[in-house]
Amino acid sequence: MLSFRLVQMIESHAEQLTRGVVHDLQTNPRTPAYHRLSAEELHHRAYAVYRNLGRWLGEETEQTIEAFYGDLGRKRHAEGIPLCEVVYALLLVKYHLRDYIRASGLVDSAVEIYQEQELHRLVGRFFDRAIYYTVRSYECAAASRQAQAPAAPAHSGERLRPA
Repeated sequence: MLSFRLVQMIESHAEQLTRGVVHDLQTNPRTPAYHRLSAEELHHRAYAVYRNLGRWLGEETEQTIEAFYGDLGRKRHAEGIPLCEVVYALLLVKYHLRDYIRASGLVDSAVEIYQEQELHRLVGRFFDRAIYYTVRSYECAAASRQAQAPAAPAHSGERLRPA
């Protein structure tokens, strides 16, 4: 089956895919906050997606995806990375993966084209859920932090006048 072969190819080329994503994150003008993170941290997260793609697409439960990407959202919030950059980073991981699937050259028949389209659908669905859980946990962390912050004194905007 093509999708199984493609998933195996992706998993076996996880290191190469990861290097491309890490380079992109560290140099892309849309991800300036990621430029200050270590290559090891960026590598760890991207590699985990690519190396375990088969599990993510077929075996992992909603709770596993929620836990993994919930942790990512909380961690990125704690690191002070803007949410738009977090989402864009996930999109970069997805784009690199989709580019690799398109460039793999394993499609020779109508059935294989259908299987490749099905893999694209599964990848899209996976990243949709990953983004949702990342954003949700990021927002929860932001709300929790705001609730814990001491209330600032209210200012009316008027200057005090001498009596």
